[in-house]
Amino acid sequence: MADEEPVSPTGQYMSSSVLNVAFLVVFETLMPIHDSQAITALQSIFLPINPRFSSIMVRDEHGVQKWRKVEVKLEEHLKVPVFPQGLEQYDECLQDYMSSISMEPLTFSKPLWDLSIIKYPTSSAAGTFVFRLHHALGDGYSLMAALFACLKRTDDPSLPLTFLLLLRRKGCHQEEDGGVYFMSF
Repeated sequence: MADEEPVSPTGQYMSSSVLNVAFLVVFETLMPIHDSQAITALQSIFLPINPRFSSIMVRDEHGVQKWRKVEVKLEEHLKVPVFPQGLEQYDECLQDYMSSISMEPLTFSKPLWDLSIIKYPTSSAAGTFVFRLHHALGDGYSLMAALFACLKRTDDPSLPLTFLLLLRRKGCHQEEDGGVYFMSF
């Protein structure tokens, strides 16, 4: 097919039988998570950002690996784990879950990513998204740039993202908000 893009040498190496590497990217939310919002965001924002998010790796008749565009079935990429009921915070359950999924290889029969929606509060969040992205999709910088491109500020989507700054630094624009410091990029 003419619309198939070759898999980079790094992508081929990262998806070999010897090495199968994925990133775990964790986004914490201040508000509880609703599945329908996540599905809408995946469909309208995440998938269009990078064609590899809706492609699988295939080998042509000469053994060359290429990316082939496929229809993405979002339900096959979403995981909503169930944790024990009655805990005030689920930090340990979340850590155990992330350890567990980090050991599971992503299947090559569908696009090489999935999203876990954690609907339980932790000590730092009301809900958590855990993206698992295969390293063959890109390097850490390109994948983080793609994920950050999906995010908007809730107070004013036209402004750049603002990140929590744990330590005060000289030379950074900082705003104080109830004792929490933010740095704008």
